Amino acid sequence: MRTITDIRHAAVRAALAITLGLAAVLPAQADLADIEKRGHMTVATEDDYAPFNFIADGKPSGFHADLLQDLKAYAKVDVRQEILPWTGLLAAVSGGKYDLAYTGALITDERLRVFDFAPPFASAQHFYVKRAGDKRLGEVATLSGKSVGVQAGSAILARLPELEKMLAASGGKLGEVVQYQSYPEAYADLANGRLDYVINGIVSVNDLVKARPKVFEKGVAVSGDGFAAWPIPKNNPALLAYMAGFMKHVRDSGRLAELQKKWFGDAFPNLPAEPITTVEQFHTLAGLKP
Repeated sequence: MRTITDIRHAAVRAALAITLGLAAVLPAQADLADIEKRGHMTVATEDDYAPFNFIADGKPSGFHADLLQDLKAYAKVDVRQEILPWTGLLAAVSGGKYDLAYTGALITDERLRVFDFAPPFASAQHFYVKRAGDKRLGEVATLSGKSVGVQAGSAILARLPELEKMLAASGGKLGEVVQYQSYPEAYADLANGRLDYVINGIVSVNDLVKARPKVFEKGVAVSGDGFAAWPIPKNNPALLAYMAGFMKHVRDSGRLAELQKKWFGDAFPNLPAEPITTVEQFHTLAGLKP
C-alpha cells in the first residue's frame, strides 16, 4: 500500500505535469489590461461541488451562480462562464485558457506556487463525515486504519499529513486513501459501506449533513484552519487587485454575508480581507505550524 507521502507526491507531480503541458500550448495568462482590450473576462467553474457550484433543474446553482450576477454587474467588461470538470479546471486556468477559477478552490502550499488567491470567501477547515449512527468513529484516534475517501486533485490530499500527525500522536496510522473523480462518488461509496469516512471542507460537510441527516453524520476537525478563494495565475497583479476590489465591494455592501448565510449556513466575518500570495502568508493566517 502506498504511504500518504507517496500519494501526495504523485498528486503533486501529476498536477505539475498537466500545468506545464497546458502552458506549453495555450496562450499566456491575460492581466486586466488584456481583458479590457479583449472586452470580456472568462471564468471557469465546475458543476458538481455543492453548495459552491452545482446544477439544479438543468441550470447552474449555488453560491457562485448567485455571486456571478454581482460580478457581471460590477465588471466593466462582459463576464463569460465556462463549466468544466474539476480535475482539469485549475490546469486550464494556469495555462491561460481562462482568466480565473470562479469556484470553491482551497488554498494549499502547492497551489500558491502557481496561483495567487483573491481574499477568501469561506472557511475551509477540513472535517470528516461518516455514516449516520456509526459508533465506531468519534475523535481523531478512532480513524486509525480506517479507509478514507477524497477527491482526486483536491486540497485534502495536500493536507492529509496533518491528520497523519494527529493519528500518530495517539499511536495510530492513516488507513487506505481512496481517490474519486467527484465527491458524490465518494459519498455514494460511504453510504454503501465501501468507505469508513470521507474528508471535505466544513462548508461542504455541513451542506451534505443538512441535506441527508439520516444518511451522514459530521465528525471532528482533521486539519488546521483553511480558506476557500478564487485562484488567479501569478503575474496578474492588476486582475488580482480587481477581484480583491470586487470582494471588498460585496463584503462592505453586506451581499457576501447574505450569500454566505444562504448557502453556507453562516457568515465568516473574520476571514482575511487581503489577497493571499505566498506560502508564508498562508501559514501565518491559517495558524499552521512550520
